[in-house]
Amino acid sequence: MCERDSNDDILRGNELSRRQFGALGLGATLATMLPSVAAAADVSESEVEIKTPDGTCDAHFVHPAKATAAVLVWPDIWGLRPAFRAMGKRLAESGYAVLTVNPFYRSIKGQPASREDAFKYAGTLSATTHVSDAKAFVAWLDAQKAVDRHRKIGTTGYCMGGPMVFRTAGTLPKRIGAGCSFHGGGLTTSNPDSPHLLIPKMKASMLIAIADNDDQKDPTSKDILRKAFDDAKVSAEIEVYKGANHGWMPPDSQNHNAEAAERGWERKLALFKKALA
Repeated sequence: MCERDSNDDILRGNELSRRQFGALGLGATLATMLPSVAAAADVSESEVEIKTPDGTCDAHFVHPAKATAAVLVWPDIWGLRPAFRAMGKRLAESGYAVLTVNPFYRSIKGQPASREDAFKYAGTLSATTHVSDAKAFVAWLDAQKAVDRHRKIGTTGYCMGGPMVFRTAGTLPKRIGAGCSFHGGGLTTSNPDSPHLLIPKMKASMLIAIADNDDQKDPTSKDILRKAFDDAKVSAEIEVYKGANHGWMPPDSQNHNAEAAERGWERKLALFKKALA
């Protein structure tokens, strides 16, 4: 998971956003947060439940009418919430079947109510739960009529979702064709289950978008990643997003940076277009 100090801003910002949603109205607020998709596909969206070895996960599934490549989304420490549903819908309008999951389903349905709860629930997750969840979610996607199983699956993760992307790609290399980590935390550690140690098992093309302040705190992480990807001959775009701090991607984050978020979005779409064809 991400370090506590890296999350403080995004947590405070999310609490503020929830108050804003209540005052302004959810639909109107989100409509101004994300740019519209040119020639957007008509999509269907629903709340779904997915059986896993540890229980039932609540999730959001949105997709075009025609079967297409799937994308599995791992949210940040604030979990499944309106902002991530809106991001999932925007991605689906670009032509993908998008599943955004509640990573804390073992503890709670929906999103955490407080900062303390968010860290408590995050502390219950591990490399083992990441892997078992990834297998369950990918299997569920492959059983959906909206998913074209002849195409590879993409996965994206934010903050604590970054390690989940690595473990998904490293555990299911035959299905995962692209992975994106945005301001991911804990990608390179000294632990024997560090996410970066799975890079040699990956077949996916990867996008690693690093927050400026995260890089300042741990400037060697990107170099460790670069060497690991190069040694494994795994295609990876690694970039520090200068001026964009931890949590810049979600539109409800206090650190949201619209310009950097659009760059990250465009790089993700470019990767998916190439790797999930």
